Amino acid sequence: MSIEEILKAGTYHLIDVREPMELEMDGEIESALNIPLGEIQDRKDEIEQLNGPKIFFCRSGNRSGKAMEFFKSQNVPEVYNGGGYADMQQALENL
Repeated sequence: MSIEEILKAGTYHLIDVREPMELEMDGEIESALNIPLGEIQDRKDEIEQLNGPKIFFCRSGNRSGKAMEFFKSQNVPEVYNGGGYADMQQALENL
């Protein structure tokens, strides 16, 4: 399933793995939960309890890919790399 299809379905969780300082500098998506990549393992249970697809994004797609791979390695279903902040913003605007 593509990111666009997930967004159109309407049931998903956006998780921004950038640092808070990056959100202040670059902007943020209001509906996204901010969990910096360095906190992902400590907040694993919180993320696992979110029902439905979990779409990670960051500045370029690199850190969100690492977050997605971590959860895949933990057998957490429905985890996706949404790419960079600009990509995610564009996808949401195109709905």
